[in-house]
Amino acid sequence: MSWNVINLNAIAPMPWKNGGGTTRELVAWPQADNWLWRMSVAEIAKSGPFSRFEGVQRWFAVLSGAGALLSTDGQSHKVTPSCQPLCFDGALATECELIDGATQDFNLMVRQANVKARMTHHRGPFGLIIESSNTVAIFIMDTRASVQFESETTEFEPATLIWRRVDKGDQVRLEVASALLIEMTQEESP
Repeated sequence: MSWNVINLNAIAPMPWKNGGGTTRELVAWPQADNWLWRMSVAEIAKSGPFSRFEGVQRWFAVLSGAGALLSTDGQSHKVTPSCQPLCFDGALATECELIDGATQDFNLMVRQANVKARMTHHRGPFGLIIESSNTVAIFIMDTRASVQFESETTEFEPATLIWRRVDKGDQVRLEVASALLIEMTQEESP
């Protein structure tokens, strides 16, 4: 299996019902209307509430713009392009206040009962040895990237999401200025 590749610029933006921004859905797996995990990029044009998603863990990372203050469950979190992604419960009422104008943001949503996830922001080269069978995704931000999986090296354009299934012991190495790394493990049904 090779990398699944989705370039952000190939996805048309879908306007929000409230007029506060647009979303480009990069991938919803396994199906668009019945997903276990979903990744998208949003353009937030004005402050306002986030939609609620019961049973969903959300990850939020600012790609560009000054950032946002997210208020969830009585706590305020400042999220800027230099911050690590924020993880929060999608069922909570969440308010977004833009710091200084529009932002572009990466969003990961996972169904908590079925998927365990982690998203981190990396700058510069890094390597990863897979600890258990799972899915690895990388959002390459603003420069080209070189990704080595086992002995195969592939070049990718900026603003590109790549993802694939990996097994325990597999190795991934990334040469990039800035990227988001997402690791997801699907829980087995009893």
